[in-house]
Amino acid sequence: MTLLTDALLAETRKRIVPPRTTPPSTTRSAVPPLAPGAVPGLGHAAALLRDPLGFLGSLSRHGGVVRIRLGPRTVCVVTDARLVHTLLVALAHDCPRGAVQDTLKSAFGDGLLMSEGQAHRDRRRIIQPAFGPDRMAEYLAVMHQVTEERAGRWRPGQVLDVAKEMNHLALEIVTRSLFDARLSEEATLAFHRALPDMVKGQIVQSLYPHPALARVPLPVNRRFDAAVRVLNRVVDQAVNGRSGPAGPAPSAERRGTLPALLRAAVDPATGRPLTEADVRSEAITMFGAGTETVSTTLTWLLDELLRHPEVEERLLAELDEHLPAGTVPTPEALARLTYTRSVTQEVVRLHAPNAFLMRTARVPVELGPYRIPAGTELLYSLTALHRDPVQHPEPLAFRPERWQDGGGVGRPSFLPFGAGKHKCIGEAFAWAELIVAAAAILRRWRPVAVPGARAREVVWTTVQAQGLRVRLAPRSAAPADRGTGAPAAERAVTERAVTARAAAGRCPFTGAAAAPAARVRHRPPAELRATADRHTDWAVRHGLLAPDELPGYRAYALHELIGHAFPNTRGSDLDLLVDMLGWFTILDDRFDGPPGRHPGEARELVDPLITALDGDAPSAASSATPGGRLLTAWRELWDRQTDSMSPAWRARAAREWRACLATFPAEAEHRARGTVPALGLSLADTMRLRRHGSCLYPFMNILERVHGTDAPAALHAEPALHRLRANTADAATLINDLYSLEREERQSAAAFNTVLTLQRVRGCTRSRAVRAVRTRVSRLWQENEELRRELRRRHPAGRWYLDGTRELVAGVQAWTSTSDRYLVPDAQPR
Repeated sequence: MTLLTDALLAETRKRIVPPRTTPPSTTRSAVPPLAPGAVPGLGHAAALLRDPLGFLGSLSRHGGVVRIRLGPRTVCVVTDARLVHTLLVALAHDCPRGAVQDTLKSAFGDGLLMSEGQAHRDRRRIIQPAFGPDRMAEYLAVMHQVTEERAGRWRPGQVLDVAKEMNHLALEIVTRSLFDARLSEEATLAFHRALPDMVKGQIVQSLYPHPALARVPLPVNRRFDAAVRVLNRVVDQAVNGRSGPAGPAPSAERRGTLPALLRAAVDPATGRPLTEADVRSEAITMFGAGTETVSTTLTWLLDELLRHPEVEERLLAELDEHLPAGTVPTPEALARLTYTRSVTQEVVRLHAPNAFLMRTARVPVELGPYRIPAGTELLYSLTALHRDPVQHPEPLAFRPERWQDGGGVGRPSFLPFGAGKHKCIGEAFAWAELIVAAAAILRRWRPVAVPGARAREVVWTTVQAQGLRVRLAPRSAAPADRGTGAPAAERAVTERAVTARAAAGRCPFTGAAAAPAARVRHRPPAELRATADRHTDWAVRHGLLAPDELPGYRAYALHELIGHAFPNTRGSDLDLLVDMLGWFTILDDRFDGPPGRHPGEARELVDPLITALDGDAPSAASSATPGGRLLTAWRELWDRQTDSMSPAWRARAAREWRACLATFPAEAEHRARGTVPALGLSLADTMRLRRHGSCLYPFMNILERVHGTDAPAALHAEPALHRLRANTADAATLINDLYSLEREERQSAAAFNTVLTLQRVRGCTRSRAVRAVRTRVSRLWQENEELRRELRRRHPAGRWYLDGTRELVAGVQAWTSTSDRYLVPDAQPR
C-alpha cells in the first residue's frame, strides 16, 4: 500500500523542474537535441511567450544545449550553467552578442553594453575609473542620502506602489552618483513611462525573422522608436548636468563624473576625443543597467522580507550591530554585513532579472559535447539557471543561509552579472546600492503587505516585479503594537513573562492577565465543567485514559481552550469539539515516546487513522491495543463530525485531517534521519510541515459544522482565504512554541520548536529568538485582519467564518496562558 505519509515527505523535496535526466550517450561534437512540442509554422514560440520561465526551465531535462524553433529560426538554448560559463568566458571572442542586444545597438549606438572586441576593451578601460574602489565611499554617501531623502517624503499609512517607487529611487541614485545631476520630476516620469515600451519593443524586434521588419511602422515599432527618443532626451539632461530644460550647462565642478571622464578620453582607434553620441551611448547604458535591474531586485527584496519576517528580524539585528542608525555606510561597514549580503544574493538568485540573453556563434564552436555551427544563435536564461535544482537545491525556497560562509559565491552556476570580459562593470556599485537602499528604507519604515497586492513576475527580456503595494508603518513602533489592537502599555512584556507564564499568569503578547474560563461569552462556567466531565468519561470508556491518569490530564483544561475558541457553541457540538481536541492531544502525547523517533512505529499508529477517513476498516486493528483504541474512538469522532455535512465539506475535512495526521510520521522520519529543523530541514519547510500538524485546519473546518452550513464556495475559492487559513495555523503553532519552550528545551529528542530552530539557524540568543517569534505572531495577526476586511467586503455572507478564525487564535492564546499542559516538572504548583 502506498502510504500518504510518504507523499508528504516527498512534497518537501519538490523542485522547480524535474531533476535533470542524463541525456542519451553522446559523442564529441554531437548535434544538440530538438526540444519536443514544436508547432508547425510557430515552432516553440507560443510555449516561450506563454510561459517563458517554465518553458526555458523545462529544457534542462533534454540536455545541456537544446535546439528550439522560433518560427523559421532555430535557436540553441544553453541550459547547463557550466556551459554558459564556458560560452561567456572561453568562447567570448567567437560568440559575440546576439539579436536582443543588437536591437539596442541600433537605437543607442556602439556603447559598452553593445560593443565587442578591441572597441569594447578600449571603452571599458575609459569607464573603469568611475567604478574604482577609491570612488566607492563617495557613492555610498550619495546612495544613503538619496534613499533617506526619498524615504523621508513617505508618510505613515501611505500605500506605496513599490515597483514604481524603487524605479524612481534607482534612477535618482544613478543620476546623482554617476552624473552629479538632478532630473526634473517630469523627466523622471517620462523615463519610467518610456522604459516598458523600449523593453517590449526590444524583445519583439529580436524575434523578427528579418531585421527589416523593425523599420515597418507597426504599433510596437512606433512605440519603441518613441521610447528611444524620450530616453535620449532624459539622458541628455543628466549628461549635460541640467536639473530641467533650462538648467545649468556643464562646469569644471563636475569633472569627476562619468560624462567628464568620457569627454576627457581619447578614442584609441582614431586618436580623437569621444563624440557626444559616444557619451550619450554610455550614459544610456548606465541608466538602463543601473535602474531597471536594481529597482526590480529591491522590489523582490521587500516582497521576500514580507514573506519571511524572521529573515528581516535577523537582517535588522545585523544592521543594529554593524551599521547603527544615522551613520553613513562605509566600505568597511558593508563588508561586515555578511548576512545582509547573503539576503541580497538570495534575492538575486531567486529573482535573477535576466529572463534571457543571447550570443551568436560567428564561427563553428564546440560547447561541451555539442557542435555549434557558425551563425547559430545561442540563448541562455540566468533566471532558469539560478533555479536549477541540480545546482541550487530547493530552488524556489528563499534561503539566505545557502550563501553563508562563502557558500556558492564564485560558482559558475551563479552568474548574476555575467562572466568573462563582458562581466558587468558596475557589479560592486549594484551590490552596494541594494544593501544601502534596503538598509535606509528598513531603518525608517516597516512595510505591511496590502492583501491581494503581492509582487508577481512579468517576463520580457527581464523578469519584472509588478503589483506589490505596501502600507507604511514607522519602524519606531514596537512590533507588538502593530497588530493586536491592545494598548501599547499592556504589550510591554519581558522575556521572563514568556517563559515563566505559569507563575506570571500573563499573556506574552498583551502583557495582560490571562482571561479565566468564567469570562467566556454566552456560556455559564458550569456548562463547560459538565462538558469536561462528559469528555473524561468518554475517554476512559474508549480506553484512551486510565483512571490514575485523569488528574494530570484534567489539569490541561482542554475544555477551556474550546470555550475560548468557540464562544457560542453549545450542547452536543460542544461535546464533539472537546472530544476531538482531547483525542488529538492524547494522540500527540504518544509521539513524545518511541513513535516520535521511529518512523515505522509512527506509521503503524497513523496509517489506520488515515485509512478510516475513506471508510475502510483495517482487519489488523484491535481495540485491545493503544493504537486500536485510538482508531475506534477516531471512527466515532469522524462519524460525528461528518453527520449531515455536504460532500464538499467531507472531502475538504478528510483532506485536512490526512495532512494533519501525516505530519507525525514525517517528523519522526526527519528525527530518524537527523534532518531536524536547521540541521537539514529549512525553517520554511518546518513551518509548512507543522502548519498542518497544529490541527488548526480541521478545527477551522469545524467552524462550518457548528454553524450548521458550509461557508460560501466563492469564499473557499479565494487565494486570500488560503493565506488567512495558513496564517491562522502558523500563529497558533508559534504561540504553542513560546509556551512549550521550557519543556521542549529539556527533551532529549530534537524538538520542532521555532524558538529553538531560530537559535540554531542564526546562532542568536534565546531572548532574540523569542522576540522574533513574538514579532511574527503579531504580524500574522495584523495581516489576517487586513485579509478579513477585504474578504468581508467581497463575501459578506461568510463573515461568521472569517470571525471564527480570529476567535480560534485568540482562544489558543488565552488558553495557553493558564493551562498546565506546558509546565515543566520542577515548575509544577506545590
